[in-house]
Amino acid sequence: MSFFENTSFDGHEQVTFFHHKRTGLKAIIAIHNTNLGPALGGCRMWSYENDIDAVTDVLRLSRGMTYKAALAGLALGGGKSVIIGDATKEKTAELFQAMGRSVDRLAGRYIIAEDVGTSVEDMVEIAKMTDHVVGLPAGENKNAASGDPSPVTAYGTFLGIKASVEYHLNRKNIEGLHVVVQGLGHVGMSLCEYLHEAGVQLTVTDINDEAIKTAKERFGATFVEPDKIYDVKADVFAPCALGAIINDQTLNRLKVKVVAGSANNQLLEDRHGKELRNKGILYAPDFIINAGGLINVYYEMLNTKGGDKVYTRDDVFKHLDIIPENLLKTYMISDQDMISTSKAADVLAENIFEAPMRKKYGETEEPLIKPKNSDEAA
Repeated sequence: MSFFENTSFDGHEQVTFFHHKRTGLKAIIAIHNTNLGPALGGCRMWSYENDIDAVTDVLRLSRGMTYKAALAGLALGGGKSVIIGDATKEKTAELFQAMGRSVDRLAGRYIIAEDVGTSVEDMVEIAKMTDHVVGLPAGENKNAASGDPSPVTAYGTFLGIKASVEYHLNRKNIEGLHVVVQGLGHVGMSLCEYLHEAGVQLTVTDINDEAIKTAKERFGATFVEPDKIYDVKADVFAPCALGAIINDQTLNRLKVKVVAGSANNQLLEDRHGKELRNKGILYAPDFIINAGGLINVYYEMLNTKGGDKVYTRDDVFKHLDIIPENLLKTYMISDQDMISTSKAADVLAENIFEAPMRKKYGETEEPLIKPKNSDEAA
């Protein structure tokens, strides 16, 4: 298959492969779009079955970052990176320093942060070789380091769940609802905490025994095996692990009314968004609901520039209000135009990040809502 024929390739501006023999670094950095600003996105370290899977993942993830930044109202483009390797066995300081040098070669077009399989500590090693990194731990300049963005991502997801429940279930209070959380990583565990405090009944799954034990003890959560999570009857399904979990094998098993979680690229294919709508399940587009982490590191980036304004945690959390606002706007457009929520969100984002190039080349503005495919009407 030609690289340009990969279904996840979406006119990406730049895809760069890096290899460092001594440290064993094998990495890919994908820059999808920089119309609104430099591409910012996390670095995922994962044991991919093959290189094609790694390429597909980084293409899908970087595209999602463009859409996420646009709808979050940030002066950023979309990018992402992956390191091919086992994060539990192959991490070394030297490997991440080599990754830092790779990022630095892109001269600021890509800004790196943590993601699945990487941590704040890994970003410290990367920062030894490049300034184009965010998500650093607090040091002498606490305003210029935001630390782990996961709790902020989780809180934004929590706000998104509340907005989705209010819109679809006509409930302003989520107390007593049953929410299924798939994945108990940093974001998933923090989300469980917010949901537990709101009086939500939790069913969880993960492959990490310690995480499961914590969720049971702290939140009174019920555990089910990973493959059984799709069969649990509940109000909300919150995917907080890896993507592509809404597919032909899982979609018809869902017994929920809302899908709203922090995982990236939850839909295996675009058509699955339409199929969710046809089943009466409200889908919260992932690049809207999980934007909290990006918003968090964006303010860190602004503070590192040393302007007159110093942004605080309060500014970050105030900005998170854009998440429920964007979701409600998306839901109303979806119902008005009889299209999937994922398509409605795509069109909203595209009208934002494509506008600068339209203006530059004098192109006519597209209508705000215009489904690209006529068969999208549900």
